[in-house]
Amino acid sequence: MKTDRQVEALLRELAPQVIGLLVRKHGQFDACEDAVQEALLSAAQQWPEQGVPDSPKSWLATVASRRLVDEWRSESARRRREENDALMDPTPVTVSDSDDTLTVLFLCCHPSLSAPSQLALTLRAVGGLTTGEIANAFLVPESTLAQRISRAKQTIKKAGAEFVLPPSAELGERLRVVLQVLYLIFNEGYTTSGGPDLHRADLTAEAIRLTRLLRRLMPDEDEVTGLLALMLLTDARRAARAGDDGSLVPLAEQDRTRWNAETIAEGVSLVSEALEAGPVGPYQVQAAIAAVHSEAATAADTDWPQILALYDVLEKVSPGPVVTLNRAVAVAEVNGPEAGLELLATLDDDSRMSQTHRLDSVRGHLLELAGDTGAAREAYLRAAGKTASEPERQYLTRRAERLS
Repeated sequence: MKTDRQVEALLRELAPQVIGLLVRKHGQFDACEDAVQEALLSAAQQWPEQGVPDSPKSWLATVASRRLVDEWRSESARRRREENDALMDPTPVTVSDSDDTLTVLFLCCHPSLSAPSQLALTLRAVGGLTTGEIANAFLVPESTLAQRISRAKQTIKKAGAEFVLPPSAELGERLRVVLQVLYLIFNEGYTTSGGPDLHRADLTAEAIRLTRLLRRLMPDEDEVTGLLALMLLTDARRAARAGDDGSLVPLAEQDRTRWNAETIAEGVSLVSEALEAGPVGPYQVQAAIAAVHSEAATAADTDWPQILALYDVLEKVSPGPVVTLNRAVAVAEVNGPEAGLELLATLDDDSRMSQTHRLDSVRGHLLELAGDTGAAREAYLRAAGKTASEPERQYLTRRAERLS
C-alpha cells in the first residue's frame, strides 16, 4: 500500500500524461484539463485507502473520459454537444507508452499568456497541483486563481493553439519561455514574495522535478541542464538560510556544514557538463557562479574575482538590472564598496527596479561596508518598507536597528 505522499508523487507524474492522452483524442484542452483534475481528486481520495490500480494511467484516463462524456451529455452542454458530435465518442481512451508531458508544458507556456497565467497553468496541468494549492503558494484567493486558469485556457483556445510541439523555427524562443516559467516557480519557492514564510519547499521541489523531467525529454539542450544545476546548487543552501526562529540568514553568515553536499556535487557535475558542451547561456553562467560559492568552505574563501568575471560574461549574454545589481556586489568585493555603489547608481532611474526592495537592500549593504552607517540605515528601512516578505522585512529592520 502506497503512502499519501507516494500517491501524490505518482499523480503529479501522471497528470500531464493523461491530459495529453485526452487532448489527442478529444481536442479540447480546457475541458480535458478540467476532467483530469477531477480524476486526480478522485484518485487522491480513493487510492490511499483502496490501493493503487494495476494501471493507474488507464484508471485516470477512463475516469476523466467519463467526466467529459457526462459534461457533454448534460443539459447545459446540449448545444455544444450538437455542434461537436464527433467529440462525444465514449469509447475508452487507448493508453500507450507515449509521454505528452513536453507538449503539455509548451502549451501551458504559450506566448499569448501572461507570466502569472503561465505559472498557474503549468503548476496545475503539468505539476498536478490543485487550484487551492497554487492559490496558497502565490497568496491569492482561490477564486481569483481559478478565474486566472480559466481565462488562460480560453486564451489558448482563442489563439488556435494546437496540441503539438512548436515548429523548430519557434522552438528556441518557446523553450526560453518554458525555462523562465520554471525559474520563476523555483524563485517563488526559494524566496517567497510575500507572507510569513521564508521559503516554500514544495514549490522548489516541484520546479526541480519539472526541470529534471524537461532535461530527460530534451537532453541535448544545455540551458536546461544549466537551469537544473542552478536550482540544485541554490536549493542545497536552503537548510542554512533560516535560523532556529525562522529568521533569514544571509549567505556570508550561513553555517556551510548545513549545505547539502550531495546536491552540490550533482549541481557542479551538471554545470561542468553544460559548460563543456558549447556556447553558454544565462542559466549556465548563473549556475557557474553558484558553483563558485558552493566551493568556498567559508565566506572569506570565496573567489570573488572569478565571480566578477562570470558576471561580466552574464552581462554580455543576458544584460538586465538584476544582473547589474548582483554584479555590483561582486565589484564591491573585488574593488571596494565605493566602486559597487557607483555601479549601483546606474540603476536609480531604471523603472524596472522601482517596485522591488532589492536595490535599497544592496545599497544598504554596500553603504555599511563603506562606513556610512546613517545612509545605510535609511536604505535598509526603505527596503524593509517595500518587501511583502515578513522574514525579509524583519531581517532588514534588524540591520537598520543595529546601525542606530
